[in-house]
Amino acid sequence: MALPGKAARHMINRFSYGYTAGLQRAVANAGGPEQWFESQLRPSKVADTKANAMKAWYPYLRSSAKVRRAADHAGKRPSWEQSMDLVRWTILRRITSKRQLHETMVDFWSNLLHVPAFDDGWMFRVSYDSMIRKYALTTFSDLLVHATLHPSLGLFLNSVNSTKDDTNENHGRELLELHTVGLGAGYTEAMVKDSARILTGYHIEPWQSTKRTYRPGDHYVGPVKVLGFHDANADPDGRAVAKRYLRYLAKHPATAKRIATRLAQRFVSDNPSSDLVAAAAHAYTTSGTSIKATLRAIIHHPDFAASVDGLVRTPSQDAVATYRALGVVPRKPRKGDHFGVAVAYVLGDMGESPFGWPAPNGFPEVSAAWASVGRMRSSWDMHFFTAGGYWPSKGVSRLKPHLYLPAGAVRLDEAVDYLSRRLLGRPATEACVTAATQLTELKADDVVKRATFGDWRAVQLITTVLNSPEHLRK
Repeated sequence: MALPGKAARHMINRFSYGYTAGLQRAVANAGGPEQWFESQLRPSKVADTKANAMKAWYPYLRSSAKVRRAADHAGKRPSWEQSMDLVRWTILRRITSKRQLHETMVDFWSNLLHVPAFDDGWMFRVSYDSMIRKYALTTFSDLLVHATLHPSLGLFLNSVNSTKDDTNENHGRELLELHTVGLGAGYTEAMVKDSARILTGYHIEPWQSTKRTYRPGDHYVGPVKVLGFHDANADPDGRAVAKRYLRYLAKHPATAKRIATRLAQRFVSDNPSSDLVAAAAHAYTTSGTSIKATLRAIIHHPDFAASVDGLVRTPSQDAVATYRALGVVPRKPRKGDHFGVAVAYVLGDMGESPFGWPAPNGFPEVSAAWASVGRMRSSWDMHFFTAGGYWPSKGVSRLKPHLYLPAGAVRLDEAVDYLSRRLLGRPATEACVTAATQLTELKADDVVKRATFGDWRAVQLITTVLNSPEHLRK
């Protein structure tokens, strides 16, 4: 069985949701890992018909905020189910999309500019997701402007009802602390207040809760100063100054360093070197906050190639990689126990359902946060239930467990190696083979015949491979 080279597997593991033979072929057809990476930077050029079609499985995801709200009021589709539909569709896209790099970046920005799916602004959350998808590979300046001024983030961080006479500082503070320059950049409490004042004037009309408006009479007028940003702010229509302010923050050196650090943590190391961060920040700054240029700087830095298997998959990354490895094909869900519905509960039980973090800082990025005993047990349980096709078992196509084994008669150690190559794109380690012999109570040279081995013992072998560090690391 042909395997990807080390560099190809590394690129796949970092910029996709997990190895598949099809993805290995895509990398080879592109001419190699860097060529595949470049092709993935142009997601509109990557055909993704099947993944795109799945959005229609959840009809209100294609509706306006007004229609979604009306469906909730009429009892046609409760708000919590509509929010769950966004979670479900997001998981299915991660499993099936051929635009894997784009999916990883949508996830990254959704976490940095986090809005929970079940917040008060739930009816705008799908629109917010669409916005992030549109700008995920453009510039951070454009992404920051559109995210900050979007009603979904404004509702979550309380800026849509902030006025010159009753200013809510929450959004202005989080914009600095979480979304741009970060703590330690030197801003003061007075600057936080000015940050919030700049954002005043944006509203959701109380009698039309899905209509976004701007009220010049509610915008704070007067000089504002945040770090090196100064503005007379004399116009009651403060939309222009808000955009100038956001673009200033996006280009600030502290923002460049913070974005570079977060990207390096996601794709290279929990503790990225100062040289890597400096290289990525330089690319970010000199390119006008280009996300593509920043990513290129990261993968071309020697630290990237040296970081193979150095990160731990988060629970959701593990679950999606498991579904991909086993070739799970979701079908349109008809009932609540079908895969396209129940998969959200699986990731929820593992502690990382998309958009499920309640606070504005998003899920932790570093591996150490996901290496607890409890997390490992939840992953092992998920591997077992998925390997056996036990849960979710309906509304999905997949092989019977014994059919993952090689045809004919082979030794047990050969069967484990075959599974590792098929599921993970790499040979089995000696430790993995030893674990399989201990679990099955068979010897390494015992003969395995696919037709008679049995599904229950095949599940043991599959689970051993999925439980291995080689699957749980990326």
